[in-house]
Amino acid sequence: MIEGRIVNLRAYEPSDAAAWARWYNDPEVIEYLSWRYPLSLSAEEDYLKQRTSAPMDYETTLFAIETKGGVHIGGINFNVVYPESRKARLGITIGEKELWSKGYGADAIRTLLRFGFDEMNLNRVDLTVDATHARAIACYRKCGFVEEARMRQYHYTRGRYRAWIVMGILREEFYALNRP
Repeated sequence: MIEGRIVNLRAYEPSDAAAWARWYNDPEVIEYLSWRYPLSLSAEEDYLKQRTSAPMDYETTLFAIETKGGVHIGGINFNVVYPESRKARLGITIGEKELWSKGYGADAIRTLLRFGFDEMNLNRVDLTVDATHARAIACYRKCGFVEEARMRQYHYTRGRYRAWIVMGILREEFYALNRP
């Protein structure tokens, strides 16, 4: 387990499947994700069984986000890792809507970034975000990410094309804001 200020990051368990199936079938939760198709509980159980049957490693960093009280509220990962370049792409979902905008996502991001920079020796982390997702963009900026590119008409959802933004943070920028 990796401890943050208000969240802990832990390995996924097969028992997390029900929460993910609920979240990924909620239009509000998936509105800004690239996910669009209904997810069966059985499919998520199979996915988590496969993902949890082997230990995490450098290229498979996938964590459940829990409150300090042990409530599973989402997930965070480095979903694309390039060891030679010491860079990774971050993905995060807070599925429990009543906990949005309460600092859980920012703490999870800072906690994973600290792990990535300190333990994985990453130098750069980036992410992509729907340009209309103001809440997420504000969170990423709060964590030190800066906008690096805008991809026009990048993602089709709800009957229209949306731009996505590439944001990134370097190790030195993270530590300038977050002294150990």
